[in-house]
Amino acid sequence: MPTPDFILDLRERIGHAPLWLSGVTAVVLRDGHVLLVKRSDNGAWTPVTGIIDPGEEPAVAAVREVLEEAGCVVEPERLASTHVTKPVTYPNGDVSQYLDLTFRMRWVSGEPTVSDDENTDCGWFPLDDLPTMSDEMTYRLDAAVADRPDAQFRTGPA
Repeated sequence: MPTPDFILDLRERIGHAPLWLSGVTAVVLRDGHVLLVKRSDNGAWTPVTGIIDPGEEPAVAAVREVLEEAGCVVEPERLASTHVTKPVTYPNGDVSQYLDLTFRMRWVSGEPTVSDDENTDCGWFPLDDLPTMSDEMTYRLDAAVADRPDAQFRTGPA
């Protein structure tokens, strides 16, 4: 699903004005590999990401996004990081900024398959041989892979 209906409804009211949204990043791990998707909008390889629906629990949103985008069933293990993204201006002029909650997820079942139009490819990548990713996505992945029980919190500018 490209843009959730609740955002389209808000955009009818506020136009292109900045919109604050909550999002999730699901870093799915299995046997030394991570699940990545190739975004259809910019061609970047990333963990699965998505917007939290109104009233939806963040961990539930992460599970839902992985199933919708890659066809895999996963379970959350822990919150890995929280941070605020830089503002994003989309080609149509909409401006959004996100509070991202990154979760470390455990694969349960299913093999990666492109399940919607948000991605053009998906698959398992060895943690020691990843495709090039943005610093932002590398930060999220590193926070989830780190062997620590607590979440990382940014305390200064990103």
